[in-house]
Amino acid sequence: MNSPSALPPVQFDLDLATTFAAQRLAFAGNPLPPAAQRRQWLKSLREALLSSQAELIEAISQDFAGRSADETLLAELLPSVQGLRHAEKHLQRWMRSRRRRVGLAFQPASAQVRYQPLGVVGVIVPWNYPLFLAIGPLTCALAAGNRVMLKLSEATPATGLALQQLLERVFPTDLVSVVLGEVEVGQAFARLPFDHLLFTGATSVGRQVMQAAAHNLTPVTLELGGKSPAIVSDDVPLDSAAERIAFGKTLNAGQTCVAPDYVLVPRERLPAFSDAYQRAVHRLYPRIADNPDYTAIINPRQLQRLQHLLDDARAKGAQVLDLYPGEAPQGRRLPPHLLLDVNDSMQVMQDEIFGPLLPLVPYDGIDQALAYINQRPHPLALYFFGYDRRTQEHVLRHTHSGGVCLNDTLLHVAQDDLPFGGIGPSGMGHYHGHDGFLTFSKAKAVLAKQRFNAARLIYPPYGKALQRLVYKLFIR
Repeated sequence: MNSPSALPPVQFDLDLATTFAAQRLAFAGNPLPPAAQRRQWLKSLREALLSSQAELIEAISQDFAGRSADETLLAELLPSVQGLRHAEKHLQRWMRSRRRRVGLAFQPASAQVRYQPLGVVGVIVPWNYPLFLAIGPLTCALAAGNRVMLKLSEATPATGLALQQLLERVFPTDLVSVVLGEVEVGQAFARLPFDHLLFTGATSVGRQVMQAAAHNLTPVTLELGGKSPAIVSDDVPLDSAAERIAFGKTLNAGQTCVAPDYVLVPRERLPAFSDAYQRAVHRLYPRIADNPDYTAIINPRQLQRLQHLLDDARAKGAQVLDLYPGEAPQGRRLPPHLLLDVNDSMQVMQDEIFGPLLPLVPYDGIDQALAYINQRPHPLALYFFGYDRRTQEHVLRHTHSGGVCLNDTLLHVAQDDLPFGGIGPSGMGHYHGHDGFLTFSKAKAVLAKQRFNAARLIYPPYGKALQRLVYKLFIR
């Protein structure tokens, strides 16, 4: 039997259209699923994830040729399960219609907002966190009462198959369906007339997805990336800041869209921070080559890309520090590197790194650091390390980013009650928790009037004294 990636274009287009049509028909038969049914969907999914932990961990590790089991538990299963619990707990309140005020000029009447499912939602999942970045949007879309089609990355075939089998055990395909296949399948997927499309991935691909969705006027949520900066203040303890930055940069070997992409350090503190960072990394990972706690780079193409970034930086004058110079590399485990004396001509300072390479950029005064950030595209995340509240507020007021962590990295993404999303080149729209429920719902405005109709007093013919009184009272 042919795999999805081997099917001719006409066949996979037909298969996608058939699945989409089945979900659209099922939605028409149940356009407003009650809270109890939605909670059952979420509970069933949570229980299936819990019972399939070992299989999912193994599948993800197989795709990476060495993925830390603990990282899969901490960064994929834990936030997925917690997000499902959060939605189950709060769903009834989220679904409740909200009363709104009616202006005096339009009384007597009542107003409310009701939340309805959009219909059939498409989700395009990247390879770096193939479980969490599938389950997170799926949770929000199901909580909002939608049908969902998930396109899994061609770079994680084992995870895609494992998740497809898991979801087929839990849901009928006219409720949740997993699509597997190569790039051309993803392109056909993006062209489907979804009621909403969420894409997580590279900015360049996000442009293509948005262009494909525009043909059907499909609204999109784009979770992209960019170069997320970390700022080290002039008085924060360096060991503490370095340890937290090291954790954020080395988790999943830096293959995280909100990983610190470069660090701005006060010029006089740069050598000390470099030493503190190297010590912190060695505490987290005493060795790299055969360490099961350290994740490999996803595939040879990504490893080659990262090696090119290092070679390009060296050729243009950067000081490149391999933090494990005595170890012979094994497989695709790329050791962490620090890059000093970087400049904007280097590709490592232009492209999102998405790996364990960390440039250090000196600055003189906090406003110079903020100007450096603001001269560049808005990042998905920004990290500031310093305990002075006034400086924290100054940074928050004078920067734009999708999200911020003060004195930490990454963990804002795992907060169920915070929206997650980018701004400008780092994305548009947001989801997680209540914000995800709203993204995948139509907020329908309802104005209700009963027998008495005061508005008829302003109907034509115009020029009556009462109309002039209305103008005098309300147009001022």
